[in-house]
Amino acid sequence: MTVWAICAVAVVGVATAFSVQAADEGEDIRANMTFLAPAGPGGGWDTFMREMQQADTVNGLVGNVQVVNVPGAAGTIGLGRISTMEGDASAIMVTGAGLVAGVEQLNAPVSHDDVTPIARVVEEYDVVVVPADSPYDTMDDLVADWQEDPRSIVWTGGGSFDQLVVSELAIAADVDPASVAYLPNSGGGEATQALITGTVQAASSGYQDVADQIDAGRLKALGLAAPERMEELDTPTLIEQGYQVDLANWRAIVAPPGITDEEREDLTALVRETVETPEWQSAVDRNSWTEVYLDGPELEEFLNTERTRIANLYEEMGM
Repeated sequence: MTVWAICAVAVVGVATAFSVQAADEGEDIRANMTFLAPAGPGGGWDTFMREMQQADTVNGLVGNVQVVNVPGAAGTIGLGRISTMEGDASAIMVTGAGLVAGVEQLNAPVSHDDVTPIARVVEEYDVVVVPADSPYDTMDDLVADWQEDPRSIVWTGGGSFDQLVVSELAIAADVDPASVAYLPNSGGGEATQALITGTVQAASSGYQDVADQIDAGRLKALGLAAPERMEELDTPTLIEQGYQVDLANWRAIVAPPGITDEEREDLTALVRETVETPEWQSAVDRNSWTEVYLDGPELEEFLNTERTRIANLYEEMGM
């Protein structure tokens, strides 16, 4: 039995319990809600769900709401859990580009076809960083050595999405993505430590994960993987520097399969109401998110495009 299967079996019973509880508590899906974060406390998905919990509670958009962490297997364990909560519209989960990548990378037996898309909400961007004492001061400096000997530059990042950014950068820099030396880490803190100790030469990481280290002068930011510059960071985008890298680490809400059209509309309305609250706007600013709200057929089209794009990147990586 695979690791994915073992973990999935362990959470199915809990998921069923949530579904039964919701069914017993009546039809008002906002009265008692469960927000699933497919990762441990403190990460990006967990932060997103807790910010949503706060905004919804303060503004009376929901009754009781609990955030439940379901970590494991790049988020696919959480995706597996919500896919078993058939018809339970009182539960929603955050997903994103990293989870799409996790499904592809692990060949998981569950995908976004097994849940109900509700809305894309925000996105955030990676930044390429090197240690403060690195000889590289620009992307061109780094890429020159990378092109000459791809294995001489060891990269790291905090998750599946970060590795995708490195791979797309390799393609843009005419480096074979299958030859990239990449050391995965479980988060931005570990990636920073690997840089400072010299274990790796460069990293692609979510800006919020390394912002403090950049501000403290321990890391240098060479390029931002975003369509335009950020106010918080005086660093040119990769596109400005000639590298066509525009992968965004988006966040979206999904619900279990089998909910009614009316329930889907209510959940969509809940997300719309959430993003209009002052508390949510404060969260967007605090976390350096960019608002990219999308729902309906356009969201489903977007998800299909992202899955194809990410699958193609993994093929280029030889995975």
